Amino acid sequence: MQLMWAPSPLSPGAARIRMSAGAGWRRISPREGSARLLPAGGGSGSRAQEGLRLRRGSASAPARTMARFGLPALLCTLAVLSAALLAAELKSKSCSEVRRLYMSKGFNKNDAPLHEINGDHLKICPQGSTCCSEEMEEKYSLQSKEDFKSVVSEQCDHLQAVFASRYKKFDEFFKELLENAEKSLNDMFVKTYGHLYMQNSELFKDLFVELKRYYVVGNVNLEEMLNDFWARLLERMFRLVNSQYHFTDEYLECVSKYTEQLKPFGDVPRKLKLQVTRAFVAARTFAQGLAVAGDVVSKVSVVNPTAQCTHALLKMIYCSHCQGLVTVKPCYNYCSNIMRGCLANQGDLDFEWNNFIDAMLMVAERLEGPFNIESVMDPIDVKISDAIMNMQDNSVQVSQKVFQGCGPPKPLPAGRVSRSISESAFSARFRPHHPEERPTTAAGTSLDRLVTDVKEKLKQAKKFWSSLPSNVCNDERMAAGNSDEDDCWNGKGKSRYLFAVTGNGLANQGNNPEVQVDTSKPDILILRQIMALRVMTSKMKNAYNGNDVDFFDISDESSGEGSGSGCEYQQCPSEFDYNATDHSGKSANEKADSAGVRPGTQAYLLTVFCILFLVMQREWR
Repeated sequence: MQLMWAPSPLSPGAARIRMSAGAGWRRISPREGSARLLPAGGGSGSRAQEGLRLRRGSASAPARTMARFGLPALLCTLAVLSAALLAAELKSKSCSEVRRLYMSKGFNKNDAPLHEINGDHLKICPQGSTCCSEEMEEKYSLQSKEDFKSVVSEQCDHLQAVFASRYKKFDEFFKELLENAEKSLNDMFVKTYGHLYMQNSELFKDLFVELKRYYVVGNVNLEEMLNDFWARLLERMFRLVNSQYHFTDEYLECVSKYTEQLKPFGDVPRKLKLQVTRAFVAARTFAQGLAVAGDVVSKVSVVNPTAQCTHALLKMIYCSHCQGLVTVKPCYNYCSNIMRGCLANQGDLDFEWNNFIDAMLMVAERLEGPFNIESVMDPIDVKISDAIMNMQDNSVQVSQKVFQGCGPPKPLPAGRVSRSISESAFSARFRPHHPEERPTTAAGTSLDRLVTDVKEKLKQAKKFWSSLPSNVCNDERMAAGNSDEDDCWNGKGKSRYLFAVTGNGLANQGNNPEVQVDTSKPDILILRQIMALRVMTSKMKNAYNGNDVDFFDISDESSGEGSGSGCEYQQCPSEFDYNATDHSGKSANEKADSAGVRPGTQAYLLTVFCILFLVMQREWR
C-alpha cells in the first residue's frame, strides 16, 4: 500500500491520504490534538463523505478568513526574509578577499578556503571561524618574518648609505689632497732647485709615501717618521754646504744626532711635526669613524627574529586576515611593544652610539679649526723650503758645531771639490704662498664644506637605535596611526589596544606583554658592535686632544663580511687588535703593539683579554 501526503486546501491541519490498495480517499481532520479517519464509500451517498469534513467547533468567521488569505502571505514574507538573511550570512562568511590577497603574495590558491572554516588547527592566530588553513598560517609566519626584516633593513639602509657616501667623499678628499701636495712640492722644487733636487727627490717622495701609508694603513709613528725625514734632510744638506769634504756614512750618522740640539732648520720641524701629527690623526680617525659607523649599521640591520618574535609578528601582521579583517591595520602601541621586543638588543646600542656621535662631532670641530689638514698640507712645500733656507743661512755655525762634536772631516782631493752650495741651486727661494692658489681637491670641494655636511648628518643620527621601533611602526605597512586607536587590530580583534608600551633595550623587556624575551642572553653580534663603538669613541677622544692613535692593518684577519669601507683598521685602547664587527663568532685576534706594551698596562690588558675570552666561550657553548 502506498501513502501520499497532500496539504488540504481548506485547513492547515487537514490532510488527505491516498491508498493505492483500492481503498479510495480518506480525509483526516484534526481537532484539539486528535484526528478521525473517514471510511470511503461507494455511490452518490458516499460522495458527501469524500468531501472534506471539518469540525471547527466555534471558530469565527475572521479566523476562517485569516486561515484562507492571511497565512499564505505571512509564509511568503517569512520566506523572503529568510532568503535575505541567508544571503547576508553567506556573504559574511566568504573568504574571497583573504584568498585574493593571499594569492597576490605568490602563494598557492588551493591553500585558501572559499568560506570560513573551523580554526581548531591554528597554532598562533585566534581559533574559531577562520579564513586561514594550516598551510596559510605557516606561510604567513614566514612572510611576516620577511616583512619585518625588510622594513628594518629599509630604515637602516638610508643611514648606512649616508655614512658610506660621506666616508667615500672624505677618503677621496684626503688622498687627493696628499697627491696635490706632493705634486705641488715636486713642481716647485724642480723649478727652484733643478737637477740638485732631482738627485735627492727620493727623500721627499718617501715623506709622502709614509704620510699616505699612515692614512691608508696606519702602523706609522708620525713623530718618528718626521724626525727621520729631517735627519736625512740634514745629512743631504750638510754634505751640500760642505761639498769640499768627504763624509763617510758613520760621520753623517753622527751629524744626524745633532739635529735636535743644533736646530739647523729653525723652528719649522717642531711646528710642522705638531701640525701634521694633529691634522693627520684627526683626519684619519674621523674618516675611520665614518667607516665604523656605516659598518655597524650595516651589520645590525641584518636582523634574525627569534621564534617568539616571529609568532608575535605573525599575530600582528596577518592573523587579522584570518578573521577577514584585511583592511584593519595593527594598533600603533601594539606594534610598538612587538618592535621593542624584537629589537631589544638593538636598543642596547643606543648609549654607546650616542657617545660615539658626540665624539665624532668634537673631532669635526677640530677639523674646522686648528687641526685642519687642508691648511697644513697646502703650504707644506713652502714650509719645507723655509727650513732649507734656514739651514743655508746657518750653515757655517752648524758646520762648526758638528765639526767640534763629530771631529774634523777629511778634505776631498784637489779637482774633486764641488762648487759651494751658495753658488748653486740653493740660492733661490720659493715664491710666496697665496691661499687662492690652493689646488682643487675631490669634487672641487673643501674640508670645511665636507665637515659641515657631515655634522648635520651626525646630529640626525643620534638616538637612531632607540627610535628604530617607532620608526618601523610609523611605516604605514606595519601599523595604523595614533588617530585610529579604536579602529585597529589589537591581536585579538578590531578594538583599542589596552597595554602600556614598554621601554627600549633588553633589560626592559621582562614585562613585555607581546614578546617573550630572554633578558639574560644578550646578542653576541650586538656586543661586538658596542665594543667597536667604544673603541672608536676612545680614539676620537684621543684625536680631539691631539694624541696619536695607533691603527694596525688587520685586513688579513678580518672576516670579510664588512662593508668594504676600511673599518677593519681598528685597535682597542689596550693596543690589542680586535675585529669588533666580525660576524663569524670566532674569537678576536689579539696581538701586541709592535712597539711593545707600555709599562703599567699589563694588568688592564689581562682584564680585557679575560672578558673577551668569557664572551667568546659563552658563544661557543
